Amino acid sequence: MVGAMFLAHLVGDYILQWDSLASWKSRALTGVLAHGSVVFIVTWLFSLLYDADWWQGVLFIGVAHILIDASQLYVKPPIPPLMRFLLDQLAHFIVIVVALVGGGFLSLTTLLQDLLYTLQSERVVYYLIGYAFITMPAWIIAKFIAYGLVKGTAPNFPEGSNKYIGILERILITTFVALGQFVLVPLVAAPRLAMEWPKVSGNERASVYLVELLCGIAMAIGIGLLLSRI
Repeated sequence: MVGAMFLAHLVGDYILQWDSLASWKSRALTGVLAHGSVVFIVTWLFSLLYDADWWQGVLFIGVAHILIDASQLYVKPPIPPLMRFLLDQLAHFIVIVVALVGGGFLSLTTLLQDLLYTLQSERVVYYLIGYAFITMPAWIIAKFIAYGLVKGTAPNFPEGSNKYIGILERILITTFVALGQFVLVPLVAAPRLAMEWPKVSGNERASVYLVELLCGIAMAIGIGLLLSRI
């Protein structure tokens, strides 16, 4: 159940949050409710694989997710966008942990040991978490880091279909690193850089582009290294 709930978060909060839904969520409570409903349904479906009667935990995660996202429509603290994003994800992580502790799937006193145990017992799920992370989550995180470090602003969404090329690139890099084929990593990263760099090198987006690219590659390598040790 532990791995399934974190995987459900990645799927519901990122992979199934398309551009128009993200835009709607950022400006209206109805958008937050629509997004929260997606998260709730995904969480419920994933929970059925382990405990079909754990509706209290699913409800808690779904309602808390809506409340956290809704609060951002009305509470806008004067902190950098990157920090707001990280705090948002930390809040969702805490909610999931609290729900799992309440359901008896984790214990606060042995939290680290429990997580390490599930890493071994739910190995396939954690592989899915790794690959889910390097798709949309890694793309969004890389953008927040790049725009936050270079411009001190939130990223511009959307920015065309290049995100899908980047997703494929990260999947390949993660796979090659997990298999120990490090020599293939530059061969994956070089073609996109060669094609796109001439278009951005002469404008103000060059620094953002490079930081975003390097962050994406670094996350893919990191996930690949983690998966190689599971």
